[in-house]
Amino acid sequence: MGWNWRPLRFTTLRQPRDKHSSSFPKANNTSAADIHYDDTEARKYTSSSRVQNIQASMTRRALELLDLKSPSFILDIGCGSGLSGEILSDVPEDEGGPHVWVGMDISPSMLDTALQRDVEGDLFLADIGQGVPFRAGSFDAAISISAIQWLCNAETSDTTPSTRLSRFFNGLYASLKRGGRAVCQFYPKNDVQKQMITAAAVKAGFGAGLLEDDPNTKNVKLYLVLTVGKDATNGKDISAVVENMDGVDVLDQRKKGKGGKGDIKKGSKGWIIKKKEQMERKGKIVKATSKYTGRKRRIQF
Repeated sequence: MGWNWRPLRFTTLRQPRDKHSSSFPKANNTSAADIHYDDTEARKYTSSSRVQNIQASMTRRALELLDLKSPSFILDIGCGSGLSGEILSDVPEDEGGPHVWVGMDISPSMLDTALQRDVEGDLFLADIGQGVPFRAGSFDAAISISAIQWLCNAETSDTTPSTRLSRFFNGLYASLKRGGRAVCQFYPKNDVQKQMITAAAVKAGFGAGLLEDDPNTKNVKLYLVLTVGKDATNGKDISAVVENMDGVDVLDQRKKGKGGKGDIKKGSKGWIIKKKEQMERKGKIVKATSKYTGRKRRIQF
């Protein structure tokens, strides 16, 4: 299946200049986001002062976790009507902004509302469950507010949540520069969804930390903090991002796997599949895995 996306107007990607959404938190996520957020819901969502306040608060918290020191090029995942994007565009210079951003969302109604509001970011109609359709290393950082839990819904019988999550996180990993960060605030329906989402991020290669704000309350909010490799400024990874924060669970499994490195024999099917996954995360095109992958050929005389 090809990319299920098309650009709206003003979709030329712009480089950072000298001067950075999404689905409503508690929405009914038993249906697809593009179906739930029709024209009526999009207007209701965007005009609600309560939604605006919650969105602004969570976006500022995500920016705090991103800890950007200078104007950056940011991907807003599930940008919706551009509420988070407006915060990114308005970050003052003394706080490292303002930022340039590109937004992607699956809801045409939400993006149409964003266009009517004349937001500064460029907008793309795209299903993140099909991947992140940008050139490798395009973005300094990424942000997502109340969106990635929708990936746990399977709209068709031949599409599974795990497949959608894998496509999304592999694509996001490739689209970020080395040393880049991403912060995804999300509302899992249960612990199974939370584990599914975090496991997919770690499997894609991210260093991952899970931060819980207002734990054990009805206002609890989860933030998945992700790093691509080590931070270019301090040489550290996810542990440094969430260091000394209360309620943080560091999920980085990469170091734990080093001890078993010798278990996979070079040239074996498992070794070849692992190398293919690494190349896919870097944005490379690789041949599909089949029953013939890694099979030794008979010597012909």
